[in-house]
Amino acid sequence: MEIPNKDNRFPLKGYEKLCFLKNCITNPNIIVGDYTYCDDFENVGNFEKNVKYLFDFIGDKLIIGKFCMIAYDVTFIMNGAIHLSNAISAYSFAIFGEDWSNAMDGKTYPTKGDTIVGNDVWIGHNATIMPGVKVGDGAIIATNSTVTKNVDPYSFVGGNPAKEIKKRFSEQQISQLMEIKWWDWEIEKITRNVQNLTDINIDKLMNAK
Repeated sequence: MEIPNKDNRFPLKGYEKLCFLKNCITNPNIIVGDYTYCDDFENVGNFEKNVKYLFDFIGDKLIIGKFCMIAYDVTFIMNGAIHLSNAISAYSFAIFGEDWSNAMDGKTYPTKGDTIVGNDVWIGHNATIMPGVKVGDGAIIATNSTVTKNVDPYSFVGGNPAKEIKKRFSEQQISQLMEIKWWDWEIEKITRNVQNLTDINIDKLMNAK
């Protein structure tokens, strides 16, 4: 059984743009699962440049699951971009220090928590994911979308702001797929079932060996 190597930085021979992402990032606050790829590495480091305002002193994380597909120029906006909205001024006085350094004494900037992308998620070209968004397993995000709120598993969303266009499967089928969680199988079992994974017969996966 010949299985693609999850630890291979550039898994397509002679094509050094598509990267198994976990092998190409250096920021410890970006956590990526096996076999997730990004087609955005003409210049190595493009992906991390598109994770905006991820500051160590805030402590939020970008967490991406397994077997995700991330197109060129996808941008993640992190919590460091959030300004005060319930104060007289939204300006970030405190970050400039000097006599402004005490501007936030006794206060905190707002945060929406970690940004989490599930497993088997496809994010289209030029999509933007806003801080703290949770994208469910199996979701598809259309090209040029701006995702401002959580995305349900196995839903197709698009637009600015992104809205649900349709479910990919029936509610019963989605429940079955969430029970199967094929991405957590041993890679040998996944390999035996790749033809079933590219089909629409969920019953075959329910009985997979």
